[in-house]
Formats: sequence, structure tokens, C-alpha cells
Amino acid sequence: MTNLQRRLRQLNQTPFITVGLIIVMVVVYLAMTLAGGSTNVNVLIAFGAKINVLIQQGQWWRLIAPVFLHLGFTHILMNMITLYFVGIQLEAAFGHLRYLGIFLLAGVGGNIASFCFSDSLSAGASTAIFGLFGAFLMLGESFWHNAVIRQLANTFLAFIVMNLAFDLFTPGIDLAGHVGGLVAGFLAAYLMGVPRIGKVNLVKRLIATVVLFGGFIWLYLHGMAQ
Repeated sequence: MTNLQRRLRQLNQTPFITVGLIIVMVVVYLAMTLAGGSTNVNVLIAFGAKINVLIQQGQWWRLIAPVFLHLGFTHILMNMITLYFVGIQLEAAFGHLRYLGIFLLAGVGGNIASFCFSDSLSAGASTAIFGLFGAFLMLGESFWHNAVIRQLANTFLAFIVMNLAFDLFTPGIDLAGHVGGLVAGFLAAYLMGVPRIGKVNLVKRLIATVVLFGGFIWLYLHGMAQ
């Protein structure tokens, strides 16, 4: 175990945000199942899936609610396994609240991108999970001198490329949401900072903040105008 890994374990023994998010999503999934099925379109709409026309009518909360919804057992199982193993590492690195902020901003960013570029109904934590991948890339860019972080960033970069390539050839996948979440998570990680590991360049943090929220506004307005 490296000194960095020991330090992170000492700082954060209980990833309660990650575990809490998983519990919430499982509870929502069970509620959807009891309401008629998590793949039932009417149930998905009632629980807050991303539907462009409803967002255009003012239901802006559909830009965050889809993160907590899943379509079927396999969908939630794969997402929760990924969220747990990725989340516990990032929650240790960023801290509880910063990590939660990255997760939520990435989820919103992915859904806004989907709202702008895709007309399909969509739901799932994948937008936010791709944002967590983006946060790993931010760590790699900011702390490239650290061998452990560099190795993790390279691993996740290869994983991201494989996933996006898979998305291109798989029908029904919200590619815009995944890419939007990835970019939003990368920028949100700069915005939040990572004092548990080290200082992040202030200019980069300011630029990332402007690009993140400027992008949110532009994509949302563009989607509303369609």
C-alpha cells in the first residue's frame, strides 16, 4: 500500500455518501417495481425520467431525477457495482461533500447534454458515473507526478474509451448523456478541488467553473429552443 493510499484510508474510513446513494437508488427501484415495473414507460415518466417536452414545459427537475432511476435489474446492478468501487475511491480522495457535488453536477450535466442532443426518454446513474470517471482524469491531469494517480488515470482513460466505443454500436444507449456527464465531472472536479491530495491551479479552477456553468446555461437554452 502506498503512502497516498494509507493517507486516504485514514481520512475517510466510511464512504457513507456512496453507500447512501446506492440505498436511495435501490429504494427508488423497488418503488418503481411495485408501481408497475421499472421498464414501464408510464412509471418512468411518473418517477421523473428525462422527457424533453416535459422539461420544455418547465419540469426542470427532470434534469436530476433520472440519475436515481433505472430500467430493469441488470441496469441497476451494473451501475451500483460500478458506483461502489469507483465511488469509494473518489469519496476518500475528495471528501464527502465535494464528492457528492461532483456526482450531482455530473448527473445534471449529462442530462442537460441529453436534453440538448437526444430526443429519447432516458434514465440511469450512468451520466453521474461517467462524471466520476471524468474526476479521475482531472486527478491524473493535476497530479501526474504521482505514480499511483497517474496509473489510475491511465486505467480509467482506457476504460472510458472502451465504454464510449461500446456505446456507439449499442442501440438505446444515451451517448450524449455519457459524454456530457464525463465532461461535467471533469470540470466539476476542478471546481470542487481536492485538498486531501494537494492544491489545484487556481486559474484552471476558475476556467473550469466558467466553462461548466456556461455550458449548462448554453445547453439548457439550446434544448428549450428546439
